[in-house]
Amino acid sequence: MPPVNKPAIAAAFGRAASQYQQHDELQRQSAAALLAMLPHQSFKRVLDAGCGPGSMSRFWSGTGSNVTALDLSSPMLEEAQRQDSAQHYVQADIEAMPLADGQYELAWSNLAVQWCESLSSAMGELIRVVRPGGYVAFSTLVADSLPELNQAWQAIDRQPHANRFLTQEQIIAALTGYRCQHHVHTLSVTFDDALSAMRSLKGIGATHLHEGRAAQTLTRQHLQQLQLAWPKQQGRCALTYHIFTGVIQRD
Repeated sequence: MPPVNKPAIAAAFGRAASQYQQHDELQRQSAAALLAMLPHQSFKRVLDAGCGPGSMSRFWSGTGSNVTALDLSSPMLEEAQRQDSAQHYVQADIEAMPLADGQYELAWSNLAVQWCESLSSAMGELIRVVRPGGYVAFSTLVADSLPELNQAWQAIDRQPHANRFLTQEQIIAALTGYRCQHHVHTLSVTFDDALSAMRSLKGIGATHLHEGRAAQTLTRQHLQQLQLAWPKQQGRCALTYHIFTGVIQRD
């Protein structure tokens, strides 16, 4: 896959910070699936890696955890802090966290590591900051997510409009050596029309393409073409995601 442009990713998510929680249905579904895999939900110290505007930081704070909210995007972290989501805030890259070894009972990362350069290095960092016996709980997007987006855009051009994420086999390979329970879930979010589906992606900052592509203005004709070509579920425009959820207990 092409090199990851971290500043571009941070900028895309930063632009979405103020409106993110209006469009985070997928994130809520993914978090619920990941929570269901944990043996309990009581942890003294929690790292929320890729915290976004802090919804899960607030969840963990509400359970009594001392929470560190970490994100690559300064505006996202500022939004999390504005909502008093955590006890500590760190702007940093998951692949190079300025955090001491073994200080958390749980490192939580919901739909963030797909933006990392190397899943292996991201997992190594998350494991590093967890104490022995603690947990890393993470979710990430799997290859062939967002098929409807690419199918609809084929009515207009032949360029990729969704990122190519790691396959399930590649993700499992990056977890070699860890005791990991994992599942793959297929989650769908539906919208009234194509424009609403496109706005949802923009609203969560998921518009950065790893391969890069010049921004394209959506004309009324484009929207009509997208609406006609978009695969429907009971008359609604769907976005389908394949989500890999994993829980590792550190030896």
